[in-house]
Amino acid sequence: MPIVAAVDRTDRASDIIAEARRLGEAFDEPVHAVHVLTRDEFVSLQRTNVSETGSAVPVEEIEAIATEIATEAIQDADADAEPVGLVGDPADEIVSYATRVGAEYIVVAGRKRSAVGKALFGSVSQSVILSAETPVVMVKPDTDQ
Repeated sequence: MPIVAAVDRTDRASDIIAEARRLGEAFDEPVHAVHVLTRDEFVSLQRTNVSETGSAVPVEEIEAIATEIATEAIQDADADAEPVGLVGDPADEIVSYATRVGAEYIVVAGRKRSAVGKALFGSVSQSVILSAETPVVMVKPDTDQ
């Protein structure tokens, strides 16, 4: 029953993995660093220009890029974890993956936002907390972010 560390492309990823690693050591469980790539994020990475090809990019190719991002986060945290790349809505995919692998915990990072900001932009962490059946550990955001 792995510990799922839901990582993004921010500096918070190292903190998420570090907390997941502490839980993994405490429960003698492996850590899976999961990054979910949305279609918009994929296009913004400019790894390929979807409109030039005229055809859909295979999901496996997008998952491979998401796995690379998770791998980079693991390396930045200098941790031992399995990178996992997924495609879709981040909150839905994180919760679905955690359920599929029978995760012990999901580790996410919070972000300070106003109530209006949360309403307008949503929150992946908040959605994970509200929809996961797996216990969720939130890494407290830095006070200056």
